[in-house]
Amino acid sequence: MYSFMGGGLFCAIVGNILLVVSTATDYWMQYRLSGNYAHQGLWRYCMSNKCYMQTDSIAYWNATRAFMILSGMSCFSGIVAGIMSFAHFSSFERFNRSFAAGIMFFISTFFVLLGMAIYTGVTVNFLGRRFGDWRFSWSYILGWVAMLMTFFAGIFYICAYRMCECRRGTNQR
Repeated sequence: MYSFMGGGLFCAIVGNILLVVSTATDYWMQYRLSGNYAHQGLWRYCMSNKCYMQTDSIAYWNATRAFMILSGMSCFSGIVAGIMSFAHFSSFERFNRSFAAGIMFFISTFFVLLGMAIYTGVTVNFLGRRFGDWRFSWSYILGWVAMLMTFFAGIFYICAYRMCECRRGTNQR
């Protein structure tokens, strides 16, 4: 049980770090504009070694930002619940913290999936046609890796919960 929780906690911490880095950096997309390479993220775009704030309030950027922030927050709360699940307090007998941590990691996975899907769909269908020479970059890829890490953290914590439930069931007889 503790090995599953330890593996889940490791995946969750790495996933949360990747979420923060992915959301904060400016390399979601790279493209060529007027002969120069440019790149953009969720908050800024950079051309000719100068970066500018994204002042346009475009719905897909706002939605992607919101889902990535919600994902980071739910992953962090899952980490807190996951750390608390290592301690056994008698007052929390009816509330299983490893199950709660697993659910929070699945919620985080769902939010990352929504944010990445929105960004991917709009980028491929709209911006991909606007810029001929473009590609997704490393910040975008980190977002997908963070989604996998939070998913596996959820799997590990649900497995730990199931092992705990199986042990509880055999001890009650």
